[in-house]
Amino acid sequence: MAYLHDAHKQFIDHLRSRKRASATVLAYGKDIEQLIEFLSDLKKANVEEVSSSDIQAFLAKLKEKGYTDKSLSRKLNSTKTFFRFLKITEFITDDPATIVAHPKFETKPPRILTPTEYRALRDASRADARIAAVIEVLLQTGIRIGELAALRVEDVYFSEGKKEGHLFINSQEGHAERTIPLNTAAEEALKRYLAQRPNTQSKALFVTKTGRALLVRNIRTAIQRYFRKAGIDAAKVNDLRHTWVHHHLSTGTSLVLVSKLAGHKRLSTTERYLDLIGGNKKNLEKIHLEEL
Repeated sequence: MAYLHDAHKQFIDHLRSRKRASATVLAYGKDIEQLIEFLSDLKKANVEEVSSSDIQAFLAKLKEKGYTDKSLSRKLNSTKTFFRFLKITEFITDDPATIVAHPKFETKPPRILTPTEYRALRDASRADARIAAVIEVLLQTGIRIGELAALRVEDVYFSEGKKEGHLFINSQEGHAERTIPLNTAAEEALKRYLAQRPNTQSKALFVTKTGRALLVRNIRTAIQRYFRKAGIDAAKVNDLRHTWVHHHLSTGTSLVLVSKLAGHKRLSTTERYLDLIGGNKKNLEKIHLEEL
């Protein structure tokens, strides 16, 4: 007989041992905690007592509270992962989540900034050398915000002679390390920022005015502020990454190369952008196949 609370803790430990992203572990943890609270109201404390109808009732309760179908699907995904773990570890013999179907919802296409929008964003942040560099790096390299926050000063290599500038992205939370070229715009923005960077012992590339590493939440808040200042509606930080992928595919960069530079685990993740540009996967791969 295994208690749900104990199984929950072991599940979280399992996710961490598999080096899942911290944000993923946190989200799964909260989703399962919410499920366990619901089951507790039903007087169910053991993993063997949970049925498919209990899980469906949990989703129905969330629906009543105003959760969207997309949110319900994400919570069900956490639930299915949890019970799959319980079956693999032999806490249970039958998985009650298997027959529970995901609610159907329409996935919105990635938000791509127009040239007018990203120029306005640049103009709005120009007086802030640090955030201007942050925006330029995200826009010109397509790296994730977490990867940007983890950059160290020593990870930046400026062009020298015939050597091209690049960023070294360390492996983290399941994402492989890789090297990404730096173009002139990104180099200039970084040099301008580094000339004003506070004198600190921190190795982080982007730091606060007091010399501490700039956190993801700080970066996200600052960029959202400049989105508003630039008059760009319904945009998020990750849209800079979407824009980078879209730009390179639409200008003929190899699908495989874009996927590699973006750090996508699956080529299919990169392929979903093709519908936005009316591209053909085979044609795009042929254009710059020699680059690889």
